Amino acid sequence: MLKLLFIGDIVGRPGREIVIEKLAGLRAELGLDFVIANAENSAGGAGVTGAIARTLLDAGVDAVTLGDHVWDQKGWESEIAGLERVCRPANLPAACPGRDHLVLEAGGFRLAVCTLLGRQFMGMKAGCPFLGADALLEKLRGRADGFFVEIHAEATSEKQALGRHLDGRALAVIGTHTHVPTADACVLPGGTAFMCDAGMTGPYASVLGREVAPVIGRFLDGMPRRFGVAEGDVRLSAALVEFDPAAKRATRCELLVARK
Repeated sequence: MLKLLFIGDIVGRPGREIVIEKLAGLRAELGLDFVIANAENSAGGAGVTGAIARTLLDAGVDAVTLGDHVWDQKGWESEIAGLERVCRPANLPAACPGRDHLVLEAGGFRLAVCTLLGRQFMGMKAGCPFLGADALLEKLRGRADGFFVEIHAEATSEKQALGRHLDGRALAVIGTHTHVPTADACVLPGGTAFMCDAGMTGPYASVLGREVAPVIGRFLDGMPRRFGVAEGDVRLSAALVEFDPAAKRATRCELLVARK
C-alpha cells in the first residue's frame, strides 16, 4: 500500500509554521509516500510567494497546489514557472503562467496531481472542471499510473458531483476552499477516495483563519476592514489516503488533524 497526505489550505504564518514543525514527524510516523499541500492562502492569508513555496517544499511537501487566490501576491506570475513542484489550477485559461499538473513518483508509482476550480459561487474565470478533468486524464494516459484531483470549490454539491464523475478513474478527489473540514471522508464504490473539504491548516480560533472581531464587524455594518490572520488554536488539517498501487484503488480515506 502507498500513503498520501493532502494538507488543506495553509493560512498565513501560523499555518506555515505548523507544517514546518509537524511534517517530518508525520512522514516518519505514518510512512507517507506523497505529501501534497494547498498553499494559496499561505502569504498573509492571500496568495503565495516563491520564498514561501520553497520553504514548504524544503519542509517535506512534495507538491504545492493553488486555488482562486493564485495571483494575489505581486510578482507571483513571474515566479511560478520556475518552481517545478508547484501547479496552478488546471482549468484556468491556457495563457496563464505555470504548470497545470505535476507528476510525482514514489516506489515506482507515478502520481499525477492537479487542481480544478469549481464554478458555482466562484468569481474566477475558469473552464468546466468536469470537462477539464476528463481532458487532463486523457492527456496523461500512459504518463501516470494514478491521479490525485483537488477540487477547489465553494459548493459541496459540485465537489460531490466531481467525485462521483471521477469515481474509478482517480485515486482521490479531495476538496478545498471552504476551510472547514467535513465529516464525509470515504472511499466511493469505484475505489476513489473522497472528502468534500480537507479543512484549513492554520488558526481555528478565528473565522476561516482571520481575526474574529473585524469579520463580525463587517457582517454587522458592511464597512471595509482589514482581516488579519488570527493566531490561536493552530492545527494542521489534512486528508490521509491509502491506496493499492497494483489495483489502482483507494482503500482508506480519513481526516487527520495535528495540533501544536
